[in-house]
Amino acid sequence: MIVGGCDIGSATGKAVIMKDGNIIAWSVVPSTTKPEITARQAMDEALQKASLTSIDDLDYIVGTGYGRLKVQFAHENISEITCHGRGAQSLCPSVHTVIDIGGQDCKVTSLTDNGKVLEFVMNDRCAAGTGRFFEAMARVLSCGLEGLSSLAHNSVKPANISSQCSVFAESEVVTLINEGYELSSIVAGINHSVAARLNAMVGRVGLSQDVAITGGCAKNEGLVHALEDKLKAKVMKLPVDPQIIGAVGAALIAIEKAQAKVEA
Repeated sequence: MIVGGCDIGSATGKAVIMKDGNIIAWSVVPSTTKPEITARQAMDEALQKASLTSIDDLDYIVGTGYGRLKVQFAHENISEITCHGRGAQSLCPSVHTVIDIGGQDCKVTSLTDNGKVLEFVMNDRCAAGTGRFFEAMARVLSCGLEGLSSLAHNSVKPANISSQCSVFAESEVVTLINEGYELSSIVAGINHSVAARLNAMVGRVGLSQDVAITGGCAKNEGLVHALEDKLKAKVMKLPVDPQIIGAVGAALIAIEKAQAKVEA
């Protein structure tokens, strides 16, 4: 049985193809202005990597993400909250708290032992702590997204960044640069500021170990370490690219749907 999961976010589109429960191909592509085009590009790239000729080679496809309703080739669409939880726990069964840092929002979800959503909170009214926020900070510091991760390791003491608003936080960073603060200290301050915000969100659903971070920002090791410090808990490292976790969960649900269809 071959199935697909397609996760369309604000910054990237992701696709995963599974055969008999194993990932055989995946892709991450930049989002376009049309979610349906992003979905097709992501899936076409994954199909090519899997040496498949057509989308018709897939038995079932589940779409997820903010653009899931535009995944025109999907048989069904499922909330990204459900898919990220399912994907993370399938790869690391001990995970019961999932922190998904997307391009335009953040979500914290608590899970049961079998991957069902118990409770979740979402920040979708402010860019602070999202991928867009980190992109803005990287632009101001001229260090690139990779630099936000590497520079933080060189900091002795994080700079104090108090604002919870991305616009005001950017102004604070500019002020710190002009005052002569080391870039590593500023970057560490940015990571600690975001970690504090995420810690407050975790507190609203309750921390249930173990913890996993999904989304592209999970690659920021400085943020991961800052969050571990705030949570007083270890963040589990997932065995695949954290950006594709939603698509992994979607593909796993597609397996169930395809099997139910056969048995019906």
